[in-house]
Amino acid sequence: MSELNLIIAGVGGQGSILASHIVAIAAIKAGLRARVGETFGAAMRGGAVASHVRIGKTVEGPLVPCDGADVIVAVEPLEGLRNAVKFLKPGGLVITNIHPWYPMDVNIGRARYPSMEEIEQAISKLKGKLIKLDATKLAQEAGNVRTANTVMLGALAATGKLPFPAEVLKEAIKENVPPKTIDANARAFELGMKALSK
Repeated sequence: MSELNLIIAGVGGQGSILASHIVAIAAIKAGLRARVGETFGAAMRGGAVASHVRIGKTVEGPLVPCDGADVIVAVEPLEGLRNAVKFLKPGGLVITNIHPWYPMDVNIGRARYPSMEEIEQAISKLKGKLIKLDATKLAQEAGNVRTANTVMLGALAATGKLPFPAEVLKEAIKENVPPKTIDANARAFELGMKALSK
């Protein structure tokens, strides 16, 4: 795939924006063009965040068109579903963390949190493919629970959907995370990759 429309969805504080910038930096390192655009719900920790990443030789606009996402990476399951409803193209892939981080509207009682089975059924109705993993648990295994976003990047790399090698993404992670967290992020990336090859 020489072009990729990707959305990384989560809630504020999970590192989905950093993850999207790392993917874009890796694409540029690989000689491709990349555009990044963000959409925010409540602009605070716990608010909805979605980062659009468009990669290819000729991409222009930063936002993925409706029904145009090849892949949605969900650091938070409900935010993944919300983005899939609007953006996932038929046959597209959703990779989701199974560990919920309740968004603001759920915490204040304005929305009900769906079960993982309901999320699966909804993705299936959208004619999408779903891959689930416990990125939060794997991040804890890596030594830093805040590396769940990097676990998800490892899983993304393992799908083969990126138009550049996993090594390029690993290098971009190393160069763009805080120095104290490089080792934990490297472990998180490997655990994410291994989770998909089981």
